[in-house]
Amino acid sequence: MAVYTEVTADEARTLLRQLKLGELKNMQGCAGGIENTNYFVSTELAGRVHDYVLTLFERLTFDQLPFYLTLMKHLANHGIAVPDPNANANGDLVFEVKGKPAAVVNRLAGSCELAPTPDHCALVGTTLAQMHLAGRDFTLSQPNLRGLVWWNETVPVVLPYLGVPQATLLQSELAYQNQIARYPAYAALPRGPIHADLFRDNVMFENLPDKLRLTGFFDFYFAGVDAWVFDLAVSLNDWCVNLDNGSHHEERFQSFMTAYCAVRPLEIVEFEMLPALLRAAALRFWLSRLWDYHLPRTASILKAHDPSHFERVLRERICHSIGNSTNANSA
Repeated sequence: MAVYTEVTADEARTLLRQLKLGELKNMQGCAGGIENTNYFVSTELAGRVHDYVLTLFERLTFDQLPFYLTLMKHLANHGIAVPDPNANANGDLVFEVKGKPAAVVNRLAGSCELAPTPDHCALVGTTLAQMHLAGRDFTLSQPNLRGLVWWNETVPVVLPYLGVPQATLLQSELAYQNQIARYPAYAALPRGPIHADLFRDNVMFENLPDKLRLTGFFDFYFAGVDAWVFDLAVSLNDWCVNLDNGSHHEERFQSFMTAYCAVRPLEIVEFEMLPALLRAAALRFWLSRLWDYHLPRTASILKAHDPSHFERVLRERICHSIGNSTNANSA
């Protein structure tokens, strides 16, 4: 989350009234993330306070947004813990604020866990598998816009900013992933809607007296239709690595995989392709962080990400093939 476009209280109030969400009580810009303008807003309705997130989309278009918001609505209707987009009387989910597409979703309870335990990883693994299964009857389709096509377009853009070791690694891994994408096994991977960005800062938890509860996944604005195991790899590369050096964390990995496979066991082809897709997921986020770092956009509130982290993750994934050694597939 970030703030690129300043929204006044009156502008927010007009939209909230249109959606019949109550009277605006408080509004605060959000600092996390890098793609869109986000505000936390609170309203009062029938004597109660309600919390929402107002998002203005800086890159996504009016035509693209129905996929993301309808997917979130679909998942919410299937009992998956995600923000539920608010519709107007006509059923519209996308609105215009400051000439840009906008949406309002309910704000999830709890907080993110940036130092997850195996218990956190198990909850995420379970919910991710449930999300994949719930998306099987989703009728809209859109490719993963940060997939292989984008990698091939973007690598030449960032190469001039890199030293020789980084440029060599980036070009080599891109060639490897292009080769992987031509394999029949890759084409055979089960596919459906994926989150594609399920990092620690996109999941909320509550610590209840008797248990840990996952309250929701959010920030679906990189979602698309792609291989489910790629979505799994993206998540494993964040939840199950050590942030200081990018190395693999076996205990968290086993917890995540066992929980995921208890809901949706991996097919043999997915299990075989997981090491390559762990590399693919590391490449995707190293590349996007290089792009954002070297070609930044101006925002009044913005928290930048370190590109070198995913360079380290990629090197670790290349040197240590993770996936085939786990017994989680038999869970």
